[in-house]
Amino acid sequence: MPPDTPPLTGLPDRLCPRDGTRVPLADPAWCCPACAGPLDLDFHPRPAPPAGPAASLWRYADILPPAAPGISLGEGGSPLVPLTERVSAKLDFLMPTLSFKDRGAVLLVGLARRLGVREVLADSSGNAGTSVAAYCARAGLRCTVYVPESTSPKKTEQIAAHGAHVVRVPGDREATARAARTAADEPGVFYASHVFHPYFTQGTKTYTHELWEQLGGRLPEALVVPVGNGTLLLGAHLAIEELYGAGLIPRRPALHAVQAEAVSPLARAWREGLDDLAGEDIPAAPSLAEGIAIPRPPRARQILAAVRATGGAFHTVPESAIGPAQADLARRGLYVEATGVACWAAVREGAVGDAEAVVPLCGAGLKTGTAAPAPAPRAEAPGT
Repeated sequence: MPPDTPPLTGLPDRLCPRDGTRVPLADPAWCCPACAGPLDLDFHPRPAPPAGPAASLWRYADILPPAAPGISLGEGGSPLVPLTERVSAKLDFLMPTLSFKDRGAVLLVGLARRLGVREVLADSSGNAGTSVAAYCARAGLRCTVYVPESTSPKKTEQIAAHGAHVVRVPGDREATARAARTAADEPGVFYASHVFHPYFTQGTKTYTHELWEQLGGRLPEALVVPVGNGTLLLGAHLAIEELYGAGLIPRRPALHAVQAEAVSPLARAWREGLDDLAGEDIPAAPSLAEGIAIPRPPRARQILAAVRATGGAFHTVPESAIGPAQADLARRGLYVEATGVACWAAVREGAVGDAEAVVPLCGAGLKTGTAAPAPAPRAEAPGT
């Protein structure tokens, strides 16, 4: 099914948050031509009570930039369930490709289709690549996904099943990004980067807009979010600013960012009071939370600023806490991948105190399997 929708007119520009450089949305440049940094979207909708179909990302079409909703796979509308009296989980692993990345990928691939693109390239530790591959299959677009050679086999199998070409890159996530960005400079390639392209963040903001509606027109005191490249956190912050600016919430909830202790450059910068990452690179250690094992996120400055602006904080979880947190959720009926349990591990250790909080369960456990053997059930005393 080749792209058959004509390119849009009147598209918003992309805008560099550092130097103000404008780049037309249809321009193939994937980064700021002046500083090589990621771009934002010059798009400022005013939220109103949603009027689209229930339990669908497209319920919020009025505050989303133009894309191609015809390629939808039914993304959005994930349930909210309580974990404790004060903490709830939003089950974003119940998306079509089993991760929250579908929120951004459907918009990004939709844009590619509307622009008449035929060749899409992405890089990922697994979930974003799977989402882009799935929506490219839906849209009839050729797709290549670069992944680290250590990516979970179940994720690469899922990417390939959607018809995408998988390129395994030796080294860590940063080496994969460099290889993909080199390939992205080839003529005719649309770089569907969930990090550099602002359309992806526009999609992830629907997580928080849905939450606002599910809680009856309010947000909790704290949003706890796993952070590698920060796409969900930045989407949450974007939604918070939209809702606050429209007078739909009286205050901004605190954004609490969670990183794996093994790969935590943002948490380190936060502890040192920096506005950006330190100059030197620290080699990434292996982590069960592969989806957030990002040694140098390109949007670090924006992530740190968003957490500060909302009165939040950064937290790290050791590898030893990931397996028990995954097992605990599984015993509550929720089988989540290792990356997706990081926030619950942090909350269990008191990251937000007794604040009312929501954690996202971002990816299904079937994507990676069990992080560590679950502890045996505690034996009950006779007569209980």
